[in-house]
Amino acid sequence: MTAARPVESVWDYPRPPRVERTDELVVVELAGVEVARTRSALRVLETSHPPTYYLPSDAFTPGVLRPAASGRTTTCEFKGVAAYHDLVLSAELVVRDAGWSYPSPRPDFEALRGTVALYPGRVDRVTVDGEVVTAQAGDFYGGWITGRVTGPFKGGPGTRGW
Repeated sequence: MTAARPVESVWDYPRPPRVERTDELVVVELAGVEVARTRSALRVLETSHPPTYYLPSDAFTPGVLRPAASGRTTTCEFKGVAAYHDLVLSAELVVRDAGWSYPSPRPDFEALRGTVALYPGRVDRVTVDGEVVTAQAGDFYGGWITGRVTGPFKGGPGTRGW
């Protein structure tokens, strides 16, 4: 049994964001199949956002991650240019743009190289230390809400300008 971690207010998180390592057990499931598992994730903490977890690429089952068919990229003012990934279980089961990575992150975010973040709402189930994650509202951010964090959280209607 893991000791309870202190509850954090997302309003105490910094801007620009901070990257921190976590030994929490992160498990990702899609269609009843475990597609990722790690105790070596990184959390990105930014004011008003629930943490975004970045998993080492090798935490994913071989073959389930591929560059996004969409070719989508976005730019974060802090982290750099993000490349997107699809999750693939079979020809019939592909989750488009399920996650993203920073192949060439900006200097303060080098720790993110070789990691992938997922939108928890685009897979069937994500747990952190056994607790089921709730996805951050909206589709712009990829925060993971657990009992470890309190809001209010940016992402829902009317909050983008916060």
